[in-house]
Amino acid sequence: MRRFSWLLLLASAAAQAQVSDTGSYLQRMDSDGDGKVGVEEYVQWMLYAFDRMDRNGDGVLTRDELPGGKGSPITREQQRQTLIERFHRQDANGDGYLSAKELAAPPR
Repeated sequence: MRRFSWLLLLASAAAQAQVSDTGSYLQRMDSDGDGKVGVEEYVQWMLYAFDRMDRNGDGVLTRDELPGGKGSPITREQQRQTLIERFHRQDANGDGYLSAKELAAPPR
């Protein structure tokens, strides 16, 4: 039993450290500084990668712009919709915002 308690303590400390690290990530995403990330803040932050990969700036990632040069083309709007869906799955308490804890959680 004592060993089990020790493992729980270690797991709890590791989880808190992860959330702490995610807290700084949340601060960077939190453009209005309210301590939580709304859907538009999340989408804006996550679309940065799309925009960097879209070398010709046409709003479509073609095969040659996709990692590994594989996959079907995807528009910025399609990626935006995917990110909105991901946000809502990650919003575990359904309040419309992501906390540091929700950001740190494994994808749902």
